[in-house]
Amino acid sequence: MVEWTPVSSPSSRRALTVGLLTCVTAVAFEGMAVVTAMPAAAADLGDLHLYAWAFTAMMIAQLIAIVVAGRVTDAIGPVKPLLVGLVVFAVGIVLAALAPTMMVLLVARFIQGLGGGAVYLTLMVITAIAFDPVERARIMTWYSAAWMLPSFVGPAVAAWLSETFSWHWVFWAVLPFVLAGVALMAPGLRHLAQRQPPDAAGPARPVPTHAAMAVAAGIALVQVAGQRLEPVSLLWLAAGAVLLVVWFRQLMPRGFAPTASGLPSVVNTRLLVSGAFFGSQAFVPLMLTTRGVSLQVAGLVITAGSVGWMLGSWLQARPWLRLSRDQIIIAGASSVAMGVALLAVGGWVGGAGLALPTLGSVLAGVGMGLQSASTSLATMQLSPAAEIGRNTSSLQVGEVTGNALFAGAAGTIFAALNPLGVDAQTFGWLMTAMAVLACVGVLAAHRIGHVENHSLRTA
Repeated sequence: MVEWTPVSSPSSRRALTVGLLTCVTAVAFEGMAVVTAMPAAAADLGDLHLYAWAFTAMMIAQLIAIVVAGRVTDAIGPVKPLLVGLVVFAVGIVLAALAPTMMVLLVARFIQGLGGGAVYLTLMVITAIAFDPVERARIMTWYSAAWMLPSFVGPAVAAWLSETFSWHWVFWAVLPFVLAGVALMAPGLRHLAQRQPPDAAGPARPVPTHAAMAVAAGIALVQVAGQRLEPVSLLWLAAGAVLLVVWFRQLMPRGFAPTASGLPSVVNTRLLVSGAFFGSQAFVPLMLTTRGVSLQVAGLVITAGSVGWMLGSWLQARPWLRLSRDQIIIAGASSVAMGVALLAVGGWVGGAGLALPTLGSVLAGVGMGLQSASTSLATMQLSPAAEIGRNTSSLQVGEVTGNALFAGAAGTIFAALNPLGVDAQTFGWLMTAMAVLACVGVLAAHRIGHVENHSLRTA
């Protein structure tokens, strides 16, 4: 196994750090801003029944990209896959900014997902090989801040751009950050590219690429069936279900089963809880704007959820939080379930009230901050040393799969009930379904078993 050495030049290391953070910020801003801007895009382009595809198209592509980029990175190192990912992501941004129809926007979102998935995975690998262990901990802290910053400003900026100019400018605004990130990283990336990549043998059980593509196709078929509520849709649903049942397990950790304890339950919890959170949050702006709330105010509700997420992330690392890691995951899953349940109550109540959606978003955000970091840490602790990377990839694939499936399920409910014209029933049933899924995630969290909280050692 070839050992990588950290980037030695202080100036190159600083520039690489700033460039990495800039790219993380760009990808995170795009994700947060689009949630706020999508109601404006749907109003402009029409085809509201395709609304959920704007999110699932990107996540399906991310699933494929995570696996493919991981295999390529094992073989040739992370630099070239990162640069290719950034180029593909930028192409998707430009195409989305120019999109004249909803179908073109969906294609653009798929391309963005391919690029964004590759970027996210390779950034983590570069962090591991370009910085020493002490620096890595500091870099990961800054990554968290880079992910959270767009959560605070992204919805408000996206709403302002959409209402003042056009939703197209939400995408154009991302492009300069991508270009700046590449320019800043260039010296450090050249240093890495000149060195020999890691042993191409990779992990003992690499994630099979064909299985990722089969699962992605299965997710797409399930959503096609949900969007077309007609008899032939049963065929699409059956085909999608077969692909998921046969191939999804190939992407998961050893011994994975829906009711298994330990590491499989960690993945199941992440899949269910994150999927329920994303499926509900994707429709919060649409629910509020449909009821007469301005896009900027709807964006502030999303921002409130991001504040909760940051609070949860901060809490899970406190040494005075005398809970084991599995108990923190249970607390996070429960908080998400309660938050989405409040969103469901707000959906059924109707009207333009903001109290329930805001409180629900904050509670769900706190839960995500608690469980997201904790499931990642639990995966590392429960994995053999030789399979940490492989199992971390499985955790990410599980999350993306849950996000895509549940956003698609929410879209199916919306497509079925929205034509009836009863606002409360449409969003009430949609949010209720997400709350039920979050509750199933709480049950999965209880099956994890004891996982030590290493933060307690510093208390």
